[in-house]
Amino acid sequence: MFVALLAVAVGATILSGLVTIYYDIPRQMGQEFRSYGANFILTAANGAEGVSEDAFLSSTALIPSEKIVGIAPYRYETVKINEQPFMAAGVDLEGARKASPYWFVSGEWPDAAGSVLIGQEVADMIHLLPGSRFTMTGTGLDGESFSHDFNVSGIVQTGGAEEAFIFMSLNDFSGAIGERADYDVVECSISASEQELEAIGAVISENVADVTPRLVKRVTQSEGIVLTKLQALVFLVTAVVLALTMICVATTMMAVVTERRREIGLKKALGASDRGIVMEFLGEGLALGCLGGILGVFLGFGFAQLIGVNVFNRSISFQPLIVPFTLIASIVATGAACLIPVRSATDVDPAIVLRGE
Repeated sequence: MFVALLAVAVGATILSGLVTIYYDIPRQMGQEFRSYGANFILTAANGAEGVSEDAFLSSTALIPSEKIVGIAPYRYETVKINEQPFMAAGVDLEGARKASPYWFVSGEWPDAAGSVLIGQEVADMIHLLPGSRFTMTGTGLDGESFSHDFNVSGIVQTGGAEEAFIFMSLNDFSGAIGERADYDVVECSISASEQELEAIGAVISENVADVTPRLVKRVTQSEGIVLTKLQALVFLVTAVVLALTMICVATTMMAVVTERRREIGLKKALGASDRGIVMEFLGEGLALGCLGGILGVFLGFGFAQLIGVNVFNRSISFQPLIVPFTLIASIVATGAACLIPVRSATDVDPAIVLRGE
């Protein structure tokens, strides 16, 4: 009986742990995928030149705050360094740091006025290093020429288009090029599934007329595919473990019935009914399932926490519904596994058993 209890407890532990992971995978993997950059962008609609400040604030207010990882509004203008044209990007640097954690910065992120990040391509073309100073020139939004000195705080390496840009704070951008009342694009990193992002986009489209929300398909679709496969794998492993637990319990209970054949024969000789014998063994099995399920709930959460910390470097959130699910699954699985052994108990012939045969 101890072996049967151990089998149920181990099965319930793995079942509880894997189901917890199954439901926590979207949150864990969603946070991992946020390191690949924005998955939701806002652009101008209806022929507007850009996303106005009011439209930006109204749109971001419709995104659940607990799901926001980072929001970075961008303004772009062409500038010159040593008479060579480059693209300058004014951005909320703190928002960009959160929305694009994959940026590798040699040096430091700007923390003072007049400090900028430059892409690796820009640095190679004009031979700049962190700490270097350069003069940016061009024609401002007012039509007047400008010339401003900046300090290179860091160099951005992404392997993508970002390496051809000069990134500066929105205040520095406005001070050098001129004030603008809108943004060219707003990049959002949101911890949500593709379906949730589509729902957020629909809400923004209905309530903010001058903004077009779009999903970054290459990120959201990849995330959905990976999550689906991981959840399918966890579901398959859970089903296999549950089946193995039932086989182990059935085998152990069959051994228990075999060892107690004399007891069963004596009870039947004294008038015990088959129903009474079945209920006795089935009751023992269900009690084992309940006790093993209780042990499995606590051990399973520890098991899930161990996997979460070692695989995702984050703790697993406790799912209260796992408690009744694990208990019910353990009891049902144990009861089903006991059916064949219990059925064999009713086939015991008292006369043969009591003669020692």
